[in-house]
Amino acid sequence: MNLRRSSRTKCAVTNPAQAAATPRQVEERRVVGGVPLSLRRELRDLIRNRSLLRELVHRDLTVRYKRSALGFLWTMLHPLLLMLIFLGVFSHLFRFQTPHYETYFLSAYIAWNFFSQTLMNSMNGIAWNGPLMKRVRVPQSIFTIASTVSGLVNLGLSLAVLFGIMIFVGSPISPRLAFLPVSLVIVGIFTLGVSLALTTVSVFFGDVREMVQAGMPALMYLTPVIYPVTIVPDKFRWFIRFNPMTYIVEIVRDPVYYGILPSPATLSLSIIFAIGSLVIGWLIFRYGATRFYAHL
Repeated sequence: MNLRRSSRTKCAVTNPAQAAATPRQVEERRVVGGVPLSLRRELRDLIRNRSLLRELVHRDLTVRYKRSALGFLWTMLHPLLLMLIFLGVFSHLFRFQTPHYETYFLSAYIAWNFFSQTLMNSMNGIAWNGPLMKRVRVPQSIFTIASTVSGLVNLGLSLAVLFGIMIFVGSPISPRLAFLPVSLVIVGIFTLGVSLALTTVSVFFGDVREMVQAGMPALMYLTPVIYPVTIVPDKFRWFIRFNPMTYIVEIVRDPVYYGILPSPATLSLSIIFAIGSLVIGWLIFRYGATRFYAHL
């Protein structure tokens, strides 16, 4: 009787299904089971891997221009070339409405360029770092966050170049520029949320990256980056009002070009869009990230 009981006990202890699982096995079961990510766990892992986050940001900022003679200047060269084209084409059309058109255009375009580049880099970053995610346990949001942080650094440097251009052309510089850090935080939160959502979708549907890249120019022309809102016919202004990017670029343009603080309506809507984007983006990422391993 005792022998039978000890035999059953031994089998129960050595049964792999009932044995104590290692942390790695628990993590694998969690991933395979598709259990949504925990925000607390993800934040804790990001804090633990902050050195890796710094390294990823440093890599993005250095490797991009490693073999380039002009280096960081390429960040502003493309906007400057576009500015010259638009200045020649549109400055005569808008000359009575937008003095210093170069400042008008660049103050919005550098915010748009940050959004566009960060979005594409985030989607590509997950695909490029897929093998690393399979070999080493890292926070799955770390690559998207690194792309956003490095993009914000580039945005800050681009603003410094823009200030130099403003001084050169005699465009007025207002003390309201002190509000820009708040604007950049809002723009960064909005971009991070959109990046988390589209990065998740792009892992499962590879065509999303190509669709987003193709649709970016169209969205830019539907956002008042190049032209003032006043030239848009009244029957089409509803789209401008419902386009989140309108408020995202305006909270940067207002203190830089107009020398004013964003209006309460513009600021409130930009904050609502930013927080809404982050919440929706995290929810999509939370449920999709645990299934990345089968698709990377």
